Amino acid sequence: MTFPTSAAPAGLTPPADPRLRASATELLALLRAGEVSAAEVLEAVLGRCDEIAGPVNPFAIRLDEQARAAAAESDRRIANGTARPLEGLPVTAKDSQWLAGVPTTSGSRARPGFVPAATLSCLRRVIDAGAVVFAKTTTSEFCYSGISTAPAFGVTANPHDLTRTAGGSSGGAAAQVAAYAGPVGLGGDGGGSIRIPAAFCGLVGHKPTFGLVGHEPSDPGWKTLVAVGPLTRTAADAALLLDVLAGPDARDRHSVHAAPEPARSGPLRVAVSEDLGFAAVDPDVRTAFRRAVDALAAAGAQIVPADPGLGSSVRDWAVIAAAEARWAQAHEYTARPGLLSPQVRDYLAFGETVTAERYIRAQFRREEIHRAYVDLFTATGTSALFTPALGCVAFDASRAYPERIGGVAVEEPWLDWAPFLYDANLAGLPACTVPIGTGEGGLPVGGQLLGPRCSDRHLLRIAGLLSDALDRH
Repeated sequence: MTFPTSAAPAGLTPPADPRLRASATELLALLRAGEVSAAEVLEAVLGRCDEIAGPVNPFAIRLDEQARAAAAESDRRIANGTARPLEGLPVTAKDSQWLAGVPTTSGSRARPGFVPAATLSCLRRVIDAGAVVFAKTTTSEFCYSGISTAPAFGVTANPHDLTRTAGGSSGGAAAQVAAYAGPVGLGGDGGGSIRIPAAFCGLVGHKPTFGLVGHEPSDPGWKTLVAVGPLTRTAADAALLLDVLAGPDARDRHSVHAAPEPARSGPLRVAVSEDLGFAAVDPDVRTAFRRAVDALAAAGAQIVPADPGLGSSVRDWAVIAAAEARWAQAHEYTARPGLLSPQVRDYLAFGETVTAERYIRAQFRREEIHRAYVDLFTATGTSALFTPALGCVAFDASRAYPERIGGVAVEEPWLDWAPFLYDANLAGLPACTVPIGTGEGGLPVGGQLLGPRCSDRHLLRIAGLLSDALDRH
């Protein structure tokens, strides 16, 4: 399902160039057929990058000349019949994702001059498949926030409304794709960091099953939370990228080799919950979600009202995430505290207060969460749980979080404004955000599909079915 980036009065005008509006799947077909060259596509993308750099600010660093050399190599391969799966496709990486020889600040002024000597394994898979990496995208400082405002980069705006946040922490990737500056951005998701910006920017954002995509070498924190995945404009493009990203990595001790999914027989059964029994949701989001459920039912899915009955897992997630962050950023916290933003200093200070008992109890809670979802899918005979992705649309870019959702104040200390998202990170489950309509101000509303481990491709098939159903409905 496609939403115009000019939906809100303060949004960008979409480009007229059909090469920029094409999906990744369409663009690859044009490249294979010789209707466009990789060099031509790249120059169109770089021109669009120049147009949006000021108003949107999605790029941490541009790699124009490096990308031009890669595009020229792609054209040679296409001409001599040795094209690889993603040959000539323009792609971005998130600034926190290591790319050998390219500065990586993770949005912080406290990490000057860090240039990794090695490349993140899944990013290497994308490059080896022929993709042309033309930029690294902005993120919140050390990816520790659900917005993309960072000391090193400033504010990344939402292309639908430049006064609103693009979400985070993969906000630069989402803003770049939503602004038609390339069809694909790679994000990372340790607590909703792919799904928040996907929902706010009207994109498909897929957080893979934990371990399905290799995540080494990388920063030392959040080793059991983060998954790298794609932000795209269609479910088919997300599946295309996942097929390349996924695969075993001997350097990653959490890496799994997922066998091909067996064919699923019988009708599609989807568990559905509007609020998981506790989450605050704005009225416009509820309206869009109900329409999406109706569209899914009209497409033949059996709808089963159900939820895991867990309540919010934000405290468990926050204890694990903050404690690990404190020690992952130990050098910056102790040697360069004045260069950290107040928000990150406070976050790391909280991590220092986490006791061993509290951390271990939060880890135990992860097992309960995983079992609850296994029991839900078994008891209901469903293969996915469909919920809103977030309870609100994108909020003002000057804020770190929404003031209220569904009439309920979002308050310290937990700031639980993304309650639908944490379970997937804690339990290692795949989860996909898909656009399901628009809400206040014409801004995108996202829904989330969550499934059993290694059901990633099945979730993306449902996402595609839902998008088609919404277009018809």
